[in-house]
Amino acid sequence: MDGRNLAVGAQGQAYHHHGEEELKLDIEVGRVTGGALVADYVAGAPAARAFYAGWWGDPDAYRAKALEVDGRFGRAERERAALAMVAPTGAEERLSDWVERGGYLVTTGQQPVLFTGPLYTVYKALTAVRLASALEDHLDAPVLPLFWVASEDHDWEESNHTGVIDVENELRRVEVAAPAEELGRPLHRIHPGGELERARAELLAHLPTSDFSPPLAALLERAYRPGHTLPEAFARTLLGLLQPFGLFLVDAAHPVVKEASLAVLERELDHAEEHERVLTERARQLEAAGYHVQVPVLAGGVNLFVEGPAGRERLYRDDGSFHLRHSGARLTREELGRRLREEPGTVSPNVLLRPVVESHVFPTLSLVGGPAESAYLGQLQPYFEAHAIRPPVIHPRFGATVIEGKVGKVLEKFALAPEELRRPFHEVAAAVAESELPGGVRRALGEIRGALAKGTSSLIEAARAVDPTLKGPIEHARGAALDALADAERKILQAVKRENEVALGQLEKARLHLFPEGKPQERVLSPFYYLFRYGPAFLTAVADRFDPPFLGATEAAPRLDATTGGR
Repeated sequence: MDGRNLAVGAQGQAYHHHGEEELKLDIEVGRVTGGALVADYVAGAPAARAFYAGWWGDPDAYRAKALEVDGRFGRAERERAALAMVAPTGAEERLSDWVERGGYLVTTGQQPVLFTGPLYTVYKALTAVRLASALEDHLDAPVLPLFWVASEDHDWEESNHTGVIDVENELRRVEVAAPAEELGRPLHRIHPGGELERARAELLAHLPTSDFSPPLAALLERAYRPGHTLPEAFARTLLGLLQPFGLFLVDAAHPVVKEASLAVLERELDHAEEHERVLTERARQLEAAGYHVQVPVLAGGVNLFVEGPAGRERLYRDDGSFHLRHSGARLTREELGRRLREEPGTVSPNVLLRPVVESHVFPTLSLVGGPAESAYLGQLQPYFEAHAIRPPVIHPRFGATVIEGKVGKVLEKFALAPEELRRPFHEVAAAVAESELPGGVRRALGEIRGALAKGTSSLIEAARAVDPTLKGPIEHARGAALDALADAERKILQAVKRENEVALGQLEKARLHLFPEGKPQERVLSPFYYLFRYGPAFLTAVADRFDPPFLGATEAAPRLDATTGGR
């Protein structure tokens, strides 16, 4: 496959029953790409692979990383990591075996989002699940999937909402408000109070009643209740949904994680200027190779956040000391060191340092990332090495386009591929109306245009002997005639649209399901839309398509377009 960003992928079908209704899942699956760097990396282009420590499709890359991990992690380090990991019900023995046998992890994660956010959240998790299983067979060692809940993030507006299509086939946005005085703080410190319960009731009102409703509603009730934070509710929900797949979770703010990452944060403080030079040089190399730098390197910026007077604030170097970006509060190195030791929960890594912290605390073989994550991880190889760590193998997450039976019938009726509905609806409707023009009308329009072109040329040739300047007026008359014909054609198309109003309404609804707000469904729709209709088997159907995760991937991998988003 060439370097273009195409929506192509392996297609499969899965069938499940919902009462008398059969859910036919036509699923387009591929590893999600974004810009040129990730597209080239997925395809295995040497220019892009040079920016990563091993290629996702090379089994030997995972073996090399396992050897590096074993050089840093013994039993004690794995026992410490296990203390921070939340195991699904019944998996405690598997975690103990993981420690005993010197196991590894496949990690993924993101900031917590209301009701798990859009579908890509579970796609990330299921990619990690499938990759961990394949690596376990490949390495003959226990490999667990671990989801990092980035509860220290502070972007409330990015986390406080989700989308769902209601029983009336309308897209609804459900969101949670937070006390204004708490905005800007880490998410795990924000207390929405009764807002979580209110949002849960709103979500349930939009979803249908089915045989699957009671246990799912009970899961949401346990998670989204007063007293819980959004990260806590998110973690409970994700773990509850994916318990059958053996997914483990860790909270970035867990005391064990904070204590174990202390050495990395101290090193970042002491070598911030050196690390800035390393990252700046890497950015220069990427740009020289023709690639975009995903995360800008800010002059004087330290890759740490500190909770200060204005919330979670970026730390900057300042003439031998430091200051916070928004409040301007100044801190000495000694004060920051004391803060790290006495209040470790108030200092956290930024997006560039977080993967380093994760690989320092956990025996990570591979990190599953979306398009933006996979892109900025290409910036980090020398930065990892500055912290004496080999980067994990970056595995682009799987993406999927789920086509319900009712949507598939509409696509079949109009002979459309799903990707064609990504265009603005008026363009889709116009194209469909044109295809619905009676053959006689289409032929007559073509004949008139042909006759105008031929007659005008003949007239210009004949009039040249009379007056060569007549060419302009004749061409103007032809243009006016073509404009009038185009206007007539538009009116005919509008008449066709009126006759097909019901069918076009079906098409518009199909577009809503596949590309709500003009974006891929996985970036907008909550998994609960499908779960309430088709039950947990929906997740199994999707997971079954995420196979094989990496073995035998010697050619360019199928890709799904993800230019509209990052995860």
